[in-house]
Amino acid sequence: MKPIQAANGFSFRVGFSGHSGHLRVEPLYTEERDNPIKTLPDFVLPPAFPRETPESIKEHIKEKYLLPRLDDEAFSPEKAGRQWDFDWFERVKIPLEPSLPRTVMVPVWELPFRRCKGGSVEGKWEPNSLQVDVSELIVGGQASGSFPHTVGGAAKDFVRGSINNRPFRPGGLEDQSVERILPDGACNGEWVSEVLNGGPVQTIPPGFKQGLNLGDLTAHPCLWNVYKDRTSLNNTSVEKVSELSVQFDDLFKKAWEEDVTEFEKDGHSTESDSVKSEAESNQADVLNSLDTGSSALDEILSVEAERLDEKSDGGGQQQKEAWAVSGGSEGIADHFYELVPDMAIEYPFELDTFQKEAIYYLEKGESVFVAAHTSAGKTVVAEYAFALASKHCTRAVYTAPIKTISNQKYRDFCGKFDVGLLTGDVSLRPEASCLIMTTEILRSMLYRGADIIRDIEWVIFDEVHYVNDVERGVVWEEVIIMLPKHINIILLSATVPNTIEFADWIGRTKQKKIRVTGTTKRPVPLEHCLFYSGELYKICESETFISLGLKAAKDAYKKKNSNAISGGTASYTGSSAVHDGARGQKREISNRGKQNKHSGPQNLGHYSGTGWGNQGSGGGQNSWGSRRSAWLMLIDKLSKQSLLPVVIFGFSKNQCDKSADSISGTDLTSSSEKSEIRVFCDKAFSRLKGSDRNLPQVVRVQNLLCRGIGVHHAGLLPIVKEVVEMLFCRGVIKVLFSTETFAMGVNAPARTVVFDTLRKFDGKEFRQLLPGEYTQMAGRAGRRGLDKTGTVIVMCRDEIPEERDLKHVITGTPTNLESQFRLTYIMILHLLRVEELKVEDMLKRSFSEFHAQKKLPEQQQRLLRKLAQPKKTIECIKGEPAIEEYYEMHAEAEEHYRQISNAVMQSPVAQQFLTVGRVVVVKSQSAQDHLLGVVVKSPSANNKQYIVQVLKPDVPLMTQTPSSSSNLQDKRSADFQQGYVLLPKAKRGLEEDYRLSTGPRKGSGIINIKLPHHGAAAGVSFEVRETDNTEFLCICNSKIKVEQVGILEYGSDTAFSNAVQQLLKLKSNGNKYPPALDPIKDLKLKDMDLVQKYYKWTHLLQKMSENKCHECIKLEEHIKLAREIKKHKDEVNALEFQLSNEALQQMPEFQGRIDVLKEIGCIDEDHVVQLKGRVACEMNSGEELICTECLFENQLDDLEPEEAVALMSAFVFQQKNTSEPSLTSKLSQAKKRLYDTAIRLGNLQAGFKLQITPEEYAKENLKFGLVEVVYEWAKGTPFAEICELTDVPEGLIVRTIVRLDETCREFKSAAAIMGNSSLYKKMESASNAIKRDIVFAASLYITGV
Repeated sequence: MKPIQAANGFSFRVGFSGHSGHLRVEPLYTEERDNPIKTLPDFVLPPAFPRETPESIKEHIKEKYLLPRLDDEAFSPEKAGRQWDFDWFERVKIPLEPSLPRTVMVPVWELPFRRCKGGSVEGKWEPNSLQVDVSELIVGGQASGSFPHTVGGAAKDFVRGSINNRPFRPGGLEDQSVERILPDGACNGEWVSEVLNGGPVQTIPPGFKQGLNLGDLTAHPCLWNVYKDRTSLNNTSVEKVSELSVQFDDLFKKAWEEDVTEFEKDGHSTESDSVKSEAESNQADVLNSLDTGSSALDEILSVEAERLDEKSDGGGQQQKEAWAVSGGSEGIADHFYELVPDMAIEYPFELDTFQKEAIYYLEKGESVFVAAHTSAGKTVVAEYAFALASKHCTRAVYTAPIKTISNQKYRDFCGKFDVGLLTGDVSLRPEASCLIMTTEILRSMLYRGADIIRDIEWVIFDEVHYVNDVERGVVWEEVIIMLPKHINIILLSATVPNTIEFADWIGRTKQKKIRVTGTTKRPVPLEHCLFYSGELYKICESETFISLGLKAAKDAYKKKNSNAISGGTASYTGSSAVHDGARGQKREISNRGKQNKHSGPQNLGHYSGTGWGNQGSGGGQNSWGSRRSAWLMLIDKLSKQSLLPVVIFGFSKNQCDKSADSISGTDLTSSSEKSEIRVFCDKAFSRLKGSDRNLPQVVRVQNLLCRGIGVHHAGLLPIVKEVVEMLFCRGVIKVLFSTETFAMGVNAPARTVVFDTLRKFDGKEFRQLLPGEYTQMAGRAGRRGLDKTGTVIVMCRDEIPEERDLKHVITGTPTNLESQFRLTYIMILHLLRVEELKVEDMLKRSFSEFHAQKKLPEQQQRLLRKLAQPKKTIECIKGEPAIEEYYEMHAEAEEHYRQISNAVMQSPVAQQFLTVGRVVVVKSQSAQDHLLGVVVKSPSANNKQYIVQVLKPDVPLMTQTPSSSSNLQDKRSADFQQGYVLLPKAKRGLEEDYRLSTGPRKGSGIINIKLPHHGAAAGVSFEVRETDNTEFLCICNSKIKVEQVGILEYGSDTAFSNAVQQLLKLKSNGNKYPPALDPIKDLKLKDMDLVQKYYKWTHLLQKMSENKCHECIKLEEHIKLAREIKKHKDEVNALEFQLSNEALQQMPEFQGRIDVLKEIGCIDEDHVVQLKGRVACEMNSGEELICTECLFENQLDDLEPEEAVALMSAFVFQQKNTSEPSLTSKLSQAKKRLYDTAIRLGNLQAGFKLQITPEEYAKENLKFGLVEVVYEWAKGTPFAEICELTDVPEGLIVRTIVRLDETCREFKSAAAIMGNSSLYKKMESASNAIKRDIVFAASLYITGV
């Protein structure tokens, strides 16, 4: 309706209101007139709401949707520790996601000049679309490098992932099917048409009705030379052709692979003008040539491609080897601020050289490995990665091996960045851009395909040398292997010898360069001293060992001992003290029992240390009295020299407690420090309820803290440990007795570090500290910016360590990074869920297989060369070749001989049979045929070898005749010289004839013939020679009469002939050799394996004698050829095996574990994961097989929630030796049932050849020491009372119950997968029952004090 003019110029209009039909009067804004002042109305109604402007709308959207605020009451610091299962995404109330489509529309790409524009609107080309199944999309523009991924899963799975998601494709996984494939026409010059002409582009996405038109492609007004025939091409120089062709290939590849839409134009016109000729064509000619496919550009590109291929084949090998890049960074530090002008974060101090180098590489988007000593400033690199992630609007993940490090880093980074924390029991701000988490959480996210992985730019691995940990080192390798391609890696490590090797493995695995930087220089130099008898002796400074200091300490030790001996006091020597000390400490560990954990100085007896300086002269009060005096002397010395605060490292929780209690009378704090400590403790412990504040451990530690003495070990309550750590960082704790976990888990340097001993018990045995362990702990000495030097002291009480041992520990080479990779069932099941990922791929990429995989290209080349060699053939003169069969028998016989020769031939029983006249088979030295012979003489004092007469292979007799009796002729000529005359036979007497034929009845034992003796008799050649018993291949069951004297003393032809004829007679029945002695009846063999091999061996010898090649004159030549052919075949087979998956070290174990999973029903015959396997994938806390069987056998159904959670504590409790719990009958029955399940699974695995002992498997994975404690805790018993039920320290009790809550969540998820609603509710009730009071008190690092 038109506006109506009011009398005073007030404009309004009348209209209908809504759908009701009512009339409404609506004032209008003032119109612009000639005289605006006169047209102002007398009265204007104020609007109900202010007028909306673009700025106000923007502010409203920003306020409502971009700046959400948390509920101040729900998220107050007091309630921070109680937000256990808060679901961020449910509070946001995100609507339910629609079901995912099974198919999608995909555009069909066509060459530009073939696009049909006839039926399109305004002559624009619109591609055809094709409906494709989602499962068939292998590429699909996954910028994150994932497998076909479930898009739009449940919002709550964004961070943690889901078992239904597929993991992301690991970076560096070679598979051409998932790489971005260049379309047809990309590399053959056809795409040039679109670059030259410009024109329309696709505007409507597949499946859309309309799209966004951004305009046509811009034409490039450049001249391009295309030749019609090859003659003009030949006139062009090779250099110019190369320059022209490189543009086509390289420009397009860069645009396609990096999504670059703009091409650089520099040089196009000049290059094209430089090669102008009369054969220049117009655009129509270009199109025609492209249509026919015979463009000269194809030829140019093919020439260039061949040239590039030749270059890559020739010089690319060296480049591929250098994945770890070290050096070449000399100028970065000098020009750092020019190279990085706009830093993501500014530092108030000057950066070290290695820090500048690392930051420069981070700015370039490269992965970095930083190796430096403790407190050198590696955290700066992690901070800069966080700043870059914030700047790039991406995410960074910081992962550490110890939960304490995670909590401390969360506190340190909270004021600088948008930080979240993810651990097993805490989830704070998971939507933050900078996430701190444990390595196990990151591994779970990778396996479960969490969508947050897409946003991650950096993953920071702190304390990388923790990869050497036997239990958890495998987690680090899994994470590194599973990280997608788009994630860059930052590794922070202490100095290790094989940094380059480890970085090379990561680079080769991820197919990306790893920049290695760092420093071996300590920010605060260290000096190492021995403390003996109240004095300090410097033994090492600036990494240089000082022998004079050690000599002075030893002189003092000798002087003191000599005085003690002269005074009549006895003392132990060093070696006996070490032995007694070790025995004493073993006694302490084995006899702990149910002793009172809170005993003070009154319970200090029955302790004897171990190692250098810890050898007490006996147990009891006197031993600890001497230790107490040593501590007091040391602390007094350090206090006078201003060397406090000090961290004293011991290697036993008991030892730390007793040492602190032994100096309870010492007071090291001022009144102001006492006040600060008291106020801090009151604030920290105020969050505990009354009974928990009066726990013996809390009261005792507070009393120690007030005197400036602290204790830190795993047995302390978490909140107590944090109080000690924070007070030590404030500098009010002067003396801290700690285990080695303080050096790994807390960034709190001190002025001095003291080693109570240099020996430790590692869970298996007492051993000396490794150089890497010593360096890690000693690195806590020296506070950067406060101390010029740090002091490291080794306590010496009853002996001075040797110089060699001290040098090894202090200046020795740290332990190499070594692979602890091992197969686990949960790893196998996760990988079997995805067809594209194979367990073999994981095994190949492990650090343990690194060197073998590194040699694969070289082995592939060797295999190709072997296969290219010409094959050799054997031509048989007797018809069909049988030499291969003969050689196989020969080789098999040789193998059997090597195995049984030592056991059979050298056995005492066999030696008894090797007497004179025993027929034997002797190994041939020249031919392949073994020799039949007879023992002529056994070993004696003068001759340690056997003398045998053997038959030689058949050869022409004439060749043997001249030399056959040469030795004998020499002997007889000697007789002639002595006057001996041989009479005719008719004139010889009987006695003389007998002497010549058989020799005297008793010989002198002298061997007159020259060995070896060759001859011929009965038409057969023979040889008499010395032989070792190892050369006997067979002892025959035959024995002949041998004329020993005639053969050895007289060389009688008759004696030789008799022996030959008897041997030939044994062969007359067609057998090559007489039957061998029976190994059981004759040789008395007891080993069944040897007996069977002996039978096989003798049977092979028999078969060889029947083969037609046995008597062949070319046998030796053919055997040599057969050996070469077999060697070549074996080498080819060996190379093929090494290149196959079967060569992997853990492949046999993998096959065994697969069989186990099939047997229990986790996977089927086709390796498809079943329901049981999906449940097993949820079990991260305990042993997956036992947990899964426990659920599927319904072992928790008849238990109450309190009983169920108590039984589940056996999965997560770690300590081996504990007091026996007192259980109810129901719990005892459930315990036995679970233990029997573990034994059954252990037997099953042992049956599939896995290296598992069922009893050890059950005891290792089920520890029932805290079942009673957890049961009482779940029933509501106060913490002080449950501590009296066991000898387990309070800290371990809390740690077990906290981990148990995580196990309850896993069982709850498993129950949901199984569809067991009663178990789901039971786990929920059990989790609520244990989450209370001091066990789940919030960390001080997270909530503050």
